[in-house]
Amino acid sequence: MGRVNQGRERPLTVHHLNQLLLVCSIVLLVAVAAVRISSRSGLPSLLVYLGIGVLMGQDGIGDIHFDNAELTQVIGYAALVVILAEGGLGTKWKEIGPALPAASALALAGVAVSVGVTATAAHLLIGLEWRQALIIGAVVSSTDAAAVFSVLRKIPLPARVTGTLEAESGFNDAPVVILVVAFSTAGPVEHWYVLLGEIALELAIGAAIGLAVGWLGSWGLRHVALPASGLYPIAVMAIAVAAYAAGAIAHGSGFLAVYLAAMVMGNARLPHWPATRGFADGLGWLAQIGMFVLLGLLVTPSELGDDIVPALLIGLALTMVARPLSVVLCLTPFRVPWQEQTLMSWAGLRGAVPIILATIPMVNGVDGSRRIFNIVFVLVVVYTLVQGPTLPWLARTLRLGGGSEAADLGIESAPLERLRGHLLSVAIPEGSKMHGVEVHELRLPAGSAVTLVVRDGTSFVPLPSTVLRRGDELLVVATDPVRDAAERRLRAVGRGGKLAGWLGTNGSDT
Repeated sequence: MGRVNQGRERPLTVHHLNQLLLVCSIVLLVAVAAVRISSRSGLPSLLVYLGIGVLMGQDGIGDIHFDNAELTQVIGYAALVVILAEGGLGTKWKEIGPALPAASALALAGVAVSVGVTATAAHLLIGLEWRQALIIGAVVSSTDAAAVFSVLRKIPLPARVTGTLEAESGFNDAPVVILVVAFSTAGPVEHWYVLLGEIALELAIGAAIGLAVGWLGSWGLRHVALPASGLYPIAVMAIAVAAYAAGAIAHGSGFLAVYLAAMVMGNARLPHWPATRGFADGLGWLAQIGMFVLLGLLVTPSELGDDIVPALLIGLALTMVARPLSVVLCLTPFRVPWQEQTLMSWAGLRGAVPIILATIPMVNGVDGSRRIFNIVFVLVVVYTLVQGPTLPWLARTLRLGGGSEAADLGIESAPLERLRGHLLSVAIPEGSKMHGVEVHELRLPAGSAVTLVVRDGTSFVPLPSTVLRRGDELLVVATDPVRDAAERRLRAVGRGGKLAGWLGTNGSDT
């Protein structure tokens, strides 16, 4: 492998491009295969991707010398936008809504507590200057939902725990970025009340823009029929990225804007939603792989020896003192049980965001910024390695497995613009209470009807007495005025069976 930033520049030829594409393809295939390894071992996939980057780096078999922190920061920001968009699209309002006050407290007051405790520990235990200590405290105070749920994806948790962790990880990136930038700026740090005012203003601007862009994008996608179904996923991601750009240009929090815009669209039942969700999920994986491999390239393992002990001490203060203290102070007023507080204290995994933020002081030329980066890198790797595999065990020990509930229907919508209607494709999953329901018992609103059933590869037009089965796929035609009502009724029957309306079960996601 060649060396980056060494030797005189040579023109890029087609041969060089072919070599680059081959290397990138091999790395991507290895990284995708590593997902299977991480899922079997219980380790978050970020460790595998970081390891690939380290192996390709100057102390590894690839011998690639890469030290461009500014390029890493730019690519990391772009990847983080995609990851936040994918996370927002997958966030269900019915889970995050009740947990929103507690999550907001963790993302704001909890971050402040974590920064203060961690910075004090770094100053007293390691002897870092206060500016460096504050930068480290701010950098490591952001949690990573991707790291947490890559471990807990097989364990059903109570909706309050899941919603709180998801919302916190989506919200706390914004104030942490503002703090790191403020602490990394040359000159004295502004008074704390001025800094708090700036954070509040940027968050308010970002939230307003994110909600507005998400609503406008959802309305447009639901009322405009694009010429190809493959354009819907691209349009959704473009709208989410536009929310980030608009928030950043307006001097607001672009990260909060993209997360909220994606969350609004993710709960709006957009056309061709399964395809959109799959496309966003793939982009999210690609962004994580590229970002972590690049961060692995940036680190120099031979320089980490002197920073291992400081990283362990700071991580110990963060994990055993700062995080639990912030959780207790922020969640006790909401009467969250101690079992859930314990799990959320241990589930404060650090992932991509802290390592990306550690490049900000490097770009700004802060004294000791390389050491800050090395400490953060070691801290993230070691404590993810410790916390990740033990999270499922802790959830089981605390008996926090969520109760079983009926599987939700997979409903894909395609607008029929000229006919002023919608075609709903409904998949009945295992566990759905729509199994055994006759077509006439669906009681769909006037203006909608089941027109086709696909069962075991055979399609037929159903009768009112046709009994629906798990695994069936239905085609439901609905006019514009009753489209939403038809989908709500289908989801209600899927959750509550034929007596859904009388038993109080509804099809709302809230």
